[in-house]
Amino acid sequence: MKFTKDHEWIKVEGDIATIGITEYAAEALGELVYVELPKIGNSYKKHDAFAVVESSKSASDVYIPVSGEVVAINESLNSSPELINQSSYQDGWIAKVKIANQADLAETMDEASYKKMLQDK
Repeated sequence: MKFTKDHEWIKVEGDIATIGITEYAAEALGELVYVELPKIGNSYKKHDAFAVVESSKSASDVYIPVSGEVVAINESLNSSPELINQSSYQDGWIAKVKIANQADLAETMDEASYKKMLQDK
C-alpha cells in the first residue's frame, strides 16, 4: 500500500488501483455522514478531485493519486459512509481505477515515509 501527502492510500494489483482515504484523514474529519462517489467510466488526471467525503464538521475533496478510469465504486458507502471511519483500509475503499500511467506512482510514499510525514507535522 502507498500513500499521498493529501492522505489518500492506494493499493495496486496489476493495472488496477484501489483508492481510499487514510485512517489519519478519517479521524481528522470525524464521523462521515456522506460520500460523493465518482462515476464508473469517468477518467481523471492525477491529483484531480474525484470524490468528496463529508462529516458533520466539513466536506473534503479526495484527490486521485494516479491518472485513470474508474472501473468500480464502493456502493456500500452510499448507505454506510461510516465504513471509512471503521475500516478505512478494507471496507472503506472508495473506488477502483484502471491506471493510465504507472509512472504516476512515483510520487506516492511507503507507509514508513507517510508515518514520518505525520510525525513531522
